[in-house]
Amino acid sequence: MRFLMTSKGGDTAPPSEAMHAEMAAFIEEMTKAGVLLATGGLDPAGTHISSSGGEITVTDGPFTEAKEAIVSFALVEARSKEEAVELARGFWRIVGDGEGDIQQVFGPGD
Repeated sequence: MRFLMTSKGGDTAPPSEAMHAEMAAFIEEMTKAGVLLATGGLDPAGTHISSSGGEITVTDGPFTEAKEAIVSFALVEARSKEEAVELARGFWRIVGDGEGDIQQVFGPGD
């Protein structure tokens, strides 16, 4: 089962060197275990695209307050939702305060 974990921006201070090192070790551990499929940061401004009646509209962001924008993601492979939640707990133990979401990803064969 694949899960997309996202975290939102916030009013927190920039990450310390110690937190960067701890997160790098966590990411390396998850990668070696074959759990982490992809991770990265996202531009909080983004671009919105919509289609209605054959008309395609593209609008540059930002669209939400900075604290509500999704700013990072991790795509993980887990045996269950509970395992995905435990992986997310590991992330938040390192990062500290904040919020995000976990969503199961469906695809061919699911």
